Amino acid sequence: MSNTRGKETAVLLLAQVIFIVLFGLFVDYGYDAGPGHVQLEKQDLNESGKELTFEQLYPMYQDVHVMMLIGFGFLMTFLKRHGFGSVGFNFLLTCYIIEWSTLVNGWFGMITTNKSKIELNLEGLLNADFAVATVLISFGAVLGVASPVQLVLMATLEVVFYNISLYIGVEVLGVLDIGGSIFIHAFGAYFGLSVARMLYRKTQAENEKEDSEYHSDIFAMIGTLFLWIYWPSFNAGPAMDNERHRAVINTVLSLSACTVTTFALSSVLNKDAKLNMVHVQNATLAGGVAMGASADLIVYPFGALLVGTTAATVSTLGFHFLQPILLAKLKVHDTCGVHNLHGMPGVLGAIVSAIAIRIANVETYGNSFEKLFSERPVDSQAGFQIVGVAVAVSIAMVSGCLTGLLLKLPFWDNLTTEEYYEDEVFWDCQEEQPSGYEATKTKEQETILLGGE
Repeated sequence: MSNTRGKETAVLLLAQVIFIVLFGLFVDYGYDAGPGHVQLEKQDLNESGKELTFEQLYPMYQDVHVMMLIGFGFLMTFLKRHGFGSVGFNFLLTCYIIEWSTLVNGWFGMITTNKSKIELNLEGLLNADFAVATVLISFGAVLGVASPVQLVLMATLEVVFYNISLYIGVEVLGVLDIGGSIFIHAFGAYFGLSVARMLYRKTQAENEKEDSEYHSDIFAMIGTLFLWIYWPSFNAGPAMDNERHRAVINTVLSLSACTVTTFALSSVLNKDAKLNMVHVQNATLAGGVAMGASADLIVYPFGALLVGTTAATVSTLGFHFLQPILLAKLKVHDTCGVHNLHGMPGVLGAIVSAIAIRIANVETYGNSFEKLFSERPVDSQAGFQIVGVAVAVSIAMVSGCLTGLLLKLPFWDNLTTEEYYEDEVFWDCQEEQPSGYEATKTKEQETILLGGE
């Protein structure tokens, strides 16, 4: 089996030294986190609603942080022999990306602000978590088939490409995407799928260790429930005032409708009319993804329910019909089904946002209209939403393929067939009790020691 201890240690420690140096050169406390007298000078600005205060932002940031570490981490524990790897590597990637994306996000931010330093505040940490989410989505596509060194390299490159996509989409094209349907979910999904395509080997899909067990599915449901509960904070975190309140309402309604529809469709798609735990763990969350790009817009409560219902339909049918076709025809092995949970619902979110923007008017939005749609007429903005998702997906697929080709180089510790979906390759696993041949052999040894027959 692979022994990446030396390479992984060298890569991580070298990266940590580089991070320390770069933080020393480029990163400082932001205005809000500076000396105490600065806070008093900025009090009027915060009260005017132009910028979120610490008290407004920190609860949302905590919620998003829980999603990254517990939600995503436990959602991936469905593999019966890969629980340590799912939670553990999720933990590692989260912390690594927080550091790396703080730098990369900040450098791209310096382009638009003309500042000489990355001024770090809580909003910057929230943006770092959004980059974390993007990479963890991609991680799901290659779960169990990539080594730790490969995952770190993938994360390093993806954060850069994610920022390129975000800069082009938001700064150049002016796309609206408050909850990340386009630049987090769709980008992360299609980047990960492209990497998975490059790493594909037939034995990935024919490996019995890719199955789940009763207890592993229960652990995965913990991740689902944490993601479901905190998803409104993910979609509403960057918003302010009425838009934030509206984003929470829209997301809760969309998730609720999505869950009900998923349960209905899952049983009807099963020949024995039984529920499929894969659908319940994943498709129930698609409403949060699809609602992201238009979470702060006026879609009306019935519209939020419609979005959730449509997302559940797309996601559940994707798991049942489309995922096997992608594997058989395009050789895309998607361990966690990120295409169904993040990819297609992300594109759906872009379409929903285009419709919601196209029908927006001053009478409906009041004072919010100028704040949300000040850049261009709504009919043009609606078109740019579609252009934005096309650009994001294109960048994701091209950069994902290039990253996947790089990861295939032999010195990045490609896994063998026996090492797929197996914790024992990288973790010190203590079995609760021996099984099979080992149990029989142990029994024979005990009998001999006791002098029995």
